[in-house]
Amino acid sequence: MTRLDSVPALLPVSIIERAKALSTTLIADAMDCTGVMDYKIKPVASGMKVVATAMTVNMRAGDNLILHQTIYSGREGFVLVVDGKDHKANAYLGELMAGAANAVGLEGIVIDGLVRDKEALCKLGFPVFAKGFTPSGPFKDGPGECNTTISCGGVTVHPGDLIIGDEDGVVVVSKETIEDVFAKAEKKLAYEQKRLREISEYTRKSKEGDPERTIEPSWLKNKTEKF
Repeated sequence: MTRLDSVPALLPVSIIERAKALSTTLIADAMDCTGVMDYKIKPVASGMKVVATAMTVNMRAGDNLILHQTIYSGREGFVLVVDGKDHKANAYLGELMAGAANAVGLEGIVIDGLVRDKEALCKLGFPVFAKGFTPSGPFKDGPGECNTTISCGGVTVHPGDLIIGDEDGVVVVSKETIEDVFAKAEKKLAYEQKRLREISEYTRKSKEGDPERTIEPSWLKNKTEKF
């Protein structure tokens, strides 16, 4: 039986804004490389990004009936995260469904499966993350569930989790661990910004004839001294 369960609470705007200042790589590092979806799940067009609260969708392989239903219960602030069972014989959505999702205000769709209408999706600009494309359409018989715990791209996703997607892929942050993950990611961001300034300064000094300077990070020497 197809189920449409209650919509999860949106994450606070303050959380979403902090997340937008970070990248999937920083978040992944902060979580010790966990929470990262299968590398094949990528944006369908360059430049697409999503930072939003997860609404989850669990589908029968090759069937998108529940996805249709969930789109129309969606709204601004949510991204649909869809367990498509890594199915590769049928596309789960195309131009019409992406257009509808965009119209109701959803922030994007992340799907463990294939989509179609690539040219139209690229022109639409609505963030869609998938494993690839096929012209073959889906079945519409069900069953399915929404807003239950699912697996997408090898990662467990709960309704209400934080989803961040960019050119590198998609990461999932459990709503219970957001503050701890952000603290680590923001610390890493500050470190990387400092390193970029050091590299830029080294490049400038080298051009001015200062070959004695070094930009080797301190942690590298500490690591290599063990060998």
